[in-house]
Amino acid sequence: MGDWVMAQEPVIRLGFLFGVVGIMATLEVWRPRRPLSVSKPYRWINNGGIVMLDTLLVRVLFPAGAVGLALYVEAQGWGLFQVLDLPGWLVLLLCVVILDFIVWAQHVFFHAVPALWRLHRVHHADLDFDLTTGLRFHPLEILLSFALKAAAIVALGAPALAVLLFEVILSSMALFNHSNVRLPEGLDRWLRRFIVTPDFHRVHHSWHPNETNANFGFNLSCWDRLLGTYQAQPREGHDDMTIGINQFREPEWTRLDKLLVQPFVGPDHSYPINRRPEDAPAHRKDPS
Repeated sequence: MGDWVMAQEPVIRLGFLFGVVGIMATLEVWRPRRPLSVSKPYRWINNGGIVMLDTLLVRVLFPAGAVGLALYVEAQGWGLFQVLDLPGWLVLLLCVVILDFIVWAQHVFFHAVPALWRLHRVHHADLDFDLTTGLRFHPLEILLSFALKAAAIVALGAPALAVLLFEVILSSMALFNHSNVRLPEGLDRWLRRFIVTPDFHRVHHSWHPNETNANFGFNLSCWDRLLGTYQAQPREGHDDMTIGINQFREPEWTRLDKLLVQPFVGPDHSYPINRRPEDAPAHRKDPS
């Protein structure tokens, strides 16, 4: 099974990636939620450029990837689920759920530590919200995220199939819930009981700090509900809300070269969770 998973990983991951991109891109044209302030081709070129850099960097530094690491962990017998006698299906389910919670907690952590927020704000500084936003992360954040995920895989002893399943779900859901798609209200209300929908996650991309620091989930919606970070709707409504943060609002900051230097420019500002409004620089007051 392990050899099959490793051999098929690129085909499975790329197949889902291009399939979900094609579906959501089509829906964004057919049922857009909001008009874009920056043209779609320009956004795709620059946001896509940083995705390519991220992918190349991870493949160069970690050629085996998360699935390869999971295979090694299985061979060594490391981790919690390698010593527990549980049915295979239950191990798969538990690994996916636990890894999803770890990603949720990591997301909160990147909002709480000012130095990490500098990296993560590249994702939040997008002036629009569409499927390419779900792939727009600074390369240093991608490397840190991979390291945290690797540590979780080793600690859990997550099987390769579970890691592959989780990776496919996470990337597909990130594209789905960052998409600029208008879902029927009834469907959104039903879906968000279980998973993160575009309207659910768009709140997280509001420029108001209390909304930026809400709705951290990428896949399961239960973590925000259970842990007190859920906000149902943006205060200004989805049509009138301002996307982004109150830095880097000039269109030039959407260029690839500017995205790469954003973490090293300006103050870390008032958005980190543990930063009180009075700690923010005077010229960067909390927009709330």
